[in-house]
Amino acid sequence: MPLELVTPPAAEPVTLSDAKLHLKVDTGDDDALITSLIAAARARAEWHTGRAFITQSWRLWLDGWPGARGDDGLPPALSATPPVPISIPLPPLASVDSITTYAMDDSATVMDTSMYQADTASAPGRIALKVGVAPPVNLRGLNAVAIAFTAGYGASASDVPDAILRAILMIVADLYANRGDAGVETSAAALATLAPYRILNL
Repeated sequence: MPLELVTPPAAEPVTLSDAKLHLKVDTGDDDALITSLIAAARARAEWHTGRAFITQSWRLWLDGWPGARGDDGLPPALSATPPVPISIPLPPLASVDSITTYAMDDSATVMDTSMYQADTASAPGRIALKVGVAPPVNLRGLNAVAIAFTAGYGASASDVPDAILRAILMIVADLYANRGDAGVETSAAALATLAPYRILNL
């Protein structure tokens, strides 16, 4: 289930001034370093939680539509088993922008939005075909379905939960205090702050 970043976040959830205030740094000597540490801390926090913070666009590739033949082995039109919903990683899911399927000859077809519905309330978000819509079949063997989606709390730092912002600042402080050291671990305090937002794969 490969994920492809299409458009990265346009800004970081923590500003340079916020980070310098947290670090009690008054000079501009380390501005470039601190800026890079903010990006690294945000990436580490996103990885730990399994979430996207600032709005960003991704593409999810699947080798086929789950449950395309139903658990009873019958073709979709005859099967009593509904197709399995597709889980979209990196909550919160803001929108599903398009779903493209690829036939065996690599020709692409964009699914009509009336054929499926997106659940943006769940975490992770989900996609399900509408009632009566058969899942696509006769697709190529690899990367047969491309789901373009937008994830994140919003376009600005004010959209991101305060606890996440505090955790990023903690990670920045850890990285700054131990700059030059390899393998700086995320502090227990930062991990505890992020814990309520972590998506666990059961």
